[in-house]
Amino acid sequence: MVDFATMTQPLLTTGAILVMVACLFLIPLGFPGTWLMLAVLAIGAWVGEVAWWVLGVLIVLAGLAEVAEFLIVRRTSQQFGASRKAFWGAIVGGTVGVLIGLPIPLPLVGPLLGGLLGTFGGAAAVTWWETKHMKTTGRAAFGALVGRAFAAAAKTAVGFAVLVVGATALLLR
Repeated sequence: MVDFATMTQPLLTTGAILVMVACLFLIPLGFPGTWLMLAVLAIGAWVGEVAWWVLGVLIVLAGLAEVAEFLIVRRTSQQFGASRKAFWGAIVGGTVGVLIGLPIPLPLVGPLLGGLLGTFGGAAAVTWWETKHMKTTGRAAFGALVGRAFAAAAKTAVGFAVLVVGATALLLR
């Protein structure tokens, strides 16, 4: 008799890893790619293919990455003279920029550029509204942009770690 579970397991594992690789590319765009990877691994844990403790460690790591993103953007923005309101303008502007960039026919490039430009624009708009000073506005917006770029890089690195550990856990079970 043919055991279909044994035959399909490598296919499902490969599919899960490919989904996680695709999710890695969502992270720099501001989408929850790390959390989608963890959802895949949670399914793997539920069916007994991933140890629960591995999933728990990766969830903590992803949570720390979220906190780090927030702190990096806030600190960098403030170092360049952005106010608390300008920081929130950068966050909202970045989110809107990603959504506006989605329809651009260059995969990943449109949302990435939209997110960066939106971050810059959101911080600039709020800072200009607060100060009416061009140099201060440019400096604060640049700080928010730099913070977002560093935060995206840090979160992508954590996403890569989740991918490597998760794929290894799936392959070794």
